[in-house]
Amino acid sequence: MSDKIFRDAVHGDLALTRELEGALIDTPEFQRLRGIKQLGTASLVYPCAVHTRFDHSLGTCHIARRITASIEALQGPFASPEELRALFAAALLHDVSHIPFGHTFEDERRIFPRHDVAERFEQFLRTGRLGRTLDALGLTRPVQSILCGTSRPVLTDIVSGTVCSDLLDYLARDVYFCGLTGGWDERLLRMFRVDPSTDRLYIEAQKNGIIREDVVSEVVNLLRLRYFLSERVYFHHSKTASGAMISRAVETAVNAGLQLETLYSLRDDQLLWLLSERYGKLRPVRRLVDAVSAHELYKRAYVLTRRVGPERQKALVDTFHYNRAAREEAEQHLTRRLRLKEGELIVYCPAARMSGKEASVPLRIDNGPLRSLGTLSMPEVQSLQEKHRDLWKLYVFVAPLSADRMRAVGAACEAWFGEVNELPALQSGQLYL
Repeated sequence: MSDKIFRDAVHGDLALTRELEGALIDTPEFQRLRGIKQLGTASLVYPCAVHTRFDHSLGTCHIARRITASIEALQGPFASPEELRALFAAALLHDVSHIPFGHTFEDERRIFPRHDVAERFEQFLRTGRLGRTLDALGLTRPVQSILCGTSRPVLTDIVSGTVCSDLLDYLARDVYFCGLTGGWDERLLRMFRVDPSTDRLYIEAQKNGIIREDVVSEVVNLLRLRYFLSERVYFHHSKTASGAMISRAVETAVNAGLQLETLYSLRDDQLLWLLSERYGKLRPVRRLVDAVSAHELYKRAYVLTRRVGPERQKALVDTFHYNRAAREEAEQHLTRRLRLKEGELIVYCPAARMSGKEASVPLRIDNGPLRSLGTLSMPEVQSLQEKHRDLWKLYVFVAPLSADRMRAVGAACEAWFGEVNELPALQSGQLYL
């Protein structure tokens, strides 16, 4: 197969085959990913974070090829040529079912089901020109099996496992385009192995039965890098606020008839246009979309952290994350009490499961069975896992108001939620003393 070369800012030249990846890349469904930013609204905080799911998908495929080549060089072939074709296609297409601002709608406000469920992959992989191309290549079912986790375990692990091609690309890419410093050592790619007894991917962290501390240290670095990006970018309060604003506008549009399927063919800018043009007569939608477009982002008026305790945190999550009606009731009550306009106040409550999955990566540190990083009793790993959990925050965001009115919002929220506002302590740094 002849190669098609893409010049990438992160990995340099990416050599992908014309007959396989090239055919998939040239479909309208894959090209749509050029218009979906990898980090949603993060570019409102980090102006250069405009990289897309298109270039991330190319990078993920590239890393999958490198992991595969490393394994084969050290252990010999572990998959048939047909399986490898499906693996590389799955790595390339792992994000093809994303909708604009998808994580915000699916994971944070739970308006729609997740993009990586079997039904969504069925829709994207079996229809349109992409579906016809996959069918002609004989890859529809094998790719869908890898992406849905029903194929050989190692094939899914390489694409979307604990430490995988997806993770390794987006960590490097997000750091680069946010203008931050950090990264992972490429020697890590030479440490991947396949465990023949379980058919699972793992990292070789021993040599002649002796632990390789440099390898373990590099895996810890991944956890550290993931936390760094989470704290600085993924859960930055302004990114969270802007995402919540767009989510609130979409939720209003859904109540007025907007269907999930309408978003399947859209890019980021097309969704904002649709909200403005088709649903702009709804005042909350117009207000929110115009504010995001003008970078008039909502401000934090009320914040709760894990300091409320595990039982209270669970109750808050059950009520305001999983129960849409309860969240709407809170927003409506506070909006009326504070005499705000509809859509000017948003309750944001994420799930309590903040990411730290890198700690469960399987390692071989001696000649014994595989062990996860989290079982090695390393203080730094335990600390990073705890810091990941500390990223959880319940917010009430409001349109920019005077200082007196912001204090009034905080007081009203204290009465409604029954918890003291932690925002003043966060802003003064007292929670970190």
